[in-house]
Amino acid sequence: MDGRIAMTADIIVLESEKQRLQVAPEMGGSVIDWDWKPQHGWTPLFRAWDGVSVDRYTVACFPLVPWSNRVTHGGFEHEGTFYPIPANRSEERYPIHGDGWLQAWQVAERSNNHVKLVLESRHFDGNPYHYRGTETFLLLPDGLQIDLTVTHLGQQTLPYGLGLHPYFLRNAATRLRFKAEGVWQADTDSIPTGHSTHFPQGWDYNTPASLDGPLIDNCYTGWNGKAVIDYPDHGISVTMVMPDCNGYLLFYRPPGYDYFCIEPTTHPIDAFHMPDQPGLSLLAHGDSLALRTKFLVGPSAGMS
Repeated sequence: MDGRIAMTADIIVLESEKQRLQVAPEMGGSVIDWDWKPQHGWTPLFRAWDGVSVDRYTVACFPLVPWSNRVTHGGFEHEGTFYPIPANRSEERYPIHGDGWLQAWQVAERSNNHVKLVLESRHFDGNPYHYRGTETFLLLPDGLQIDLTVTHLGQQTLPYGLGLHPYFLRNAATRLRFKAEGVWQADTDSIPTGHSTHFPQGWDYNTPASLDGPLIDNCYTGWNGKAVIDYPDHGISVTMVMPDCNGYLLFYRPPGYDYFCIEPTTHPIDAFHMPDQPGLSLLAHGDSLALRTKFLVGPSAGMS
């Protein structure tokens, strides 16, 4: 399977006095636009979908379920059984970001300020997972809350993970700050090769820094669950908060583009093949895992 799947979806729009959110359930439960109105006119906070491409990598934000990022070795072993996972994107050597983003979700609830989507996935594309996912979008007075949950429906216990993949806009004035203690170094396929508490030059965001620089596609550790993106040219900032953070933050900084990604996640890249599978949750039949993320909008933080 691949992230380029035809879509004929209806678009759900939630709008308040200050913000407007657009969601495409059939396009992998994706956000396709999120805008804020600080004074006059709308200011985009996520990179907006172009309205044409069916590639999920062109949307504003999509859910990562039942795992985040890449899985090597063609799958994983659990309790003596090998579970194969096929590659799911033509540009990627390894299967990436689970399979929820490749499937159509259904609307379960809807009001003026929230929408809840559901998905039952049964061994999609030959994957070992049978689960029910829910994704709830809630407009807050000062931002957006996204709740992602997964419930294991299979009979055999399996390891699960969750994440979100938001695309934030950036320009020369944009500044980012998040606390972290270390980072996983990686090979050219972005697979971890070793952990370090010494950040390469231009990788340390414990103090505010720009988004310029070479590629970063790595997992930071010791994250405290808070990241601040400052847009002084728009007079606003966005604070991403993961209340139940267990220390992992995926950071994607592609050079030469007008966006970047900081991805709240429950586990590091390729945790399936790390000792003790850090951050993954073993779910028996009926067990659930949840991830809550808030995106809070306020005045510019004045970071330089």
